[in-house]
Amino acid sequence: MSKDTHSKALEGLEEVKGVRIGQHTSVDELVVGLRGCAFGAGRLAKAVDIYEEMLVEETTKFIGIAGALVPAGMRPILADMIRERYVDVVVTTGANLVHDIIEALGEHHYMSSDAAASGGGAVVDDVLLRKQGIDRIYDVVVHDEAFAHLEDFLRTVFEQLDHKRYSIRELLTAIGENLSDRNSILRSAVDSDVPVFCPAIADSMIGLHAWIYKQAGALEVDAFDDTRELIDLFCEAKRTGAIILGGGVPKNFIFQSALIAPRKDGQEGLDYAIQITTKTPEDGSLSGATLEEAKSWGKIGENAKAVTVYCDATIALPIIVAAVRERMERIRINERPSKG
Repeated sequence: MSKDTHSKALEGLEEVKGVRIGQHTSVDELVVGLRGCAFGAGRLAKAVDIYEEMLVEETTKFIGIAGALVPAGMRPILADMIRERYVDVVVTTGANLVHDIIEALGEHHYMSSDAAASGGGAVVDDVLLRKQGIDRIYDVVVHDEAFAHLEDFLRTVFEQLDHKRYSIRELLTAIGENLSDRNSILRSAVDSDVPVFCPAIADSMIGLHAWIYKQAGALEVDAFDDTRELIDLFCEAKRTGAIILGGGVPKNFIFQSALIAPRKDGQEGLDYAIQITTKTPEDGSLSGATLEEAKSWGKIGENAKAVTVYCDATIALPIIVAAVRERMERIRINERPSKG
């Protein structure tokens, strides 16, 4: 191959430059350096760039939260994202809200060193844990008493409800109003006027206890009312972006709303999308489905800025948020009027 042919074949391609880490490299400086890397490193850097643009532009930001992120320790980060309006709409699993409430009530999750060492395998005696009243989530454990506390709290909330019929979002708001923990996702959402949707709430302890209560008490929850409210949020938005942690039901609830919501500009689908997942697309699961695939449905716009980061969300999310926060702080400093 001639030199000219070789050069022509490489036209338009970016050189892999690698990344250097200094003695005082900040999180954002590290991420900027990752722009010159391939594989997951480059995807992580692109995710930060997209998120920054979502925050700078007038974008309604949706977050889908699946997986056991609250038990794993992501609760304070998610609460801060809500309070600082790094997200405007939350769609999550019932399980994450259950564990959020448990923490807000003063109960805790604990790391199991045996489970961590074994990768969740045979070293852990789960039958013994059951006899001790301890429940395990990979390398995290929580005591049954925490769920008993949850049951008492929810019953008290249900008894205080002032009318019979609620949407799921309204019910979650009522629960959040009865919490005082600043690190709570639900309390943060109430304080920041951020709606929280949980389309599969029946698949959680909250749904279970709501069903138990309504056998004798007056409580009606309409599982379909939230759909219109979520679609309205899309219709009213100038731009829309989604951060998808894991996938599952929250991902689809956001994406299907983006699909059918009429846009003022005539475009369809999300303008921005970041997906953090450990799943790959070969088994056809929604959590592994690529964002490019979503374009075939019209759930993501054809010109949308999108990236999938193949990584454990408990690793990628803190890095992304830390880097974006540094950038937003620099923007705020530059926008402050000079003294003189």
